[in-house]
Amino acid sequence: MNSSLESMRVAVEKAETVEASAVTLINGTAARIQAAVDQALANGATAEELAPVQAEADALSASADALAAAVQANT
Repeated sequence: MNSSLESMRVAVEKAETVEASAVTLINGTAARIQAAVDQALANGATAEELAPVQAEADALSASADALAAAVQANT
C-alpha cells in the first residue's frame, strides 16, 4: 500500500478510536450524574431542586449524541 494512504488510514483509525472513547466517556459521565439525580430524588430531593443538575446530564447526553452522529456521518 502507498505509504501516504497507509498514514492516512492509521490517522483515521486513531481519530475514530479517540472519538469513540469520547462518546463513551461523555455517556458514562451523564449516566453517573443521572444515577445521582435518581438517588437524590429517591431520598426526598425535588425535581425542581435538581433541575440544574438534570440539565447538565441532559446536555452531556446531547453532546454525546451529536459527537456520535458526527463520527457516523464521516465513516
